[in-house]
Amino acid sequence: MAIEVRPASVFDDVAAVVGPKRPDANVCWCLSYRLTSSKENQSLRGPARGDRVRELCREDPPPGVLAYDGDEVVGWAGVHPRADTSFAKNRRIPHVDDLDVWTVWCIRVRPGHRGEGVSHHLLAGAVEFARDHGAPAIEGYPVDNRGEKVDLTMAYVGTRALFERAGFRRAADTESVLNGFPRVLMRLDLR
Repeated sequence: MAIEVRPASVFDDVAAVVGPKRPDANVCWCLSYRLTSSKENQSLRGPARGDRVRELCREDPPPGVLAYDGDEVVGWAGVHPRADTSFAKNRRIPHVDDLDVWTVWCIRVRPGHRGEGVSHHLLAGAVEFARDHGAPAIEGYPVDNRGEKVDLTMAYVGTRALFERAGFRRAADTESVLNGFPRVLMRLDLR
């Protein structure tokens, strides 16, 4: 398998990974953290969520990166400047300094492709995407599960071990807990 990671500028490919099976469903679309306003996030219902993602895919930079196995899209990572996400004002995830860091908040691999290392490719691709756009550093807020199993629906934030393997270092503890596990602030300097 030769995985290639590209910017998430093709809406149909983003929809294939994070979109609902029914267009009227009120699912995340990976907007919960990407939008800076909780009012906007809550006001977007059904197809309006997909329409908002379509808009974000047209922006420069787009809202993340996609992993491809040949022509098939197999994964997604949400990555963008922290200032453009809800993490800019999140009270449970600290800011360790005033750098204009980027954040990777979601890593999702399509069923049938899990357990093949796609998440490692996605995280590496997110790092390169941030670096190519001039980010001084990139952060993630994975669970510190200490090797215990993480429920699949909550695994989207990644694990501390995944981030450590990508060269990230623990920069701070957080007050956030997901699936019973504490989340840690992991950071990689890109300068």
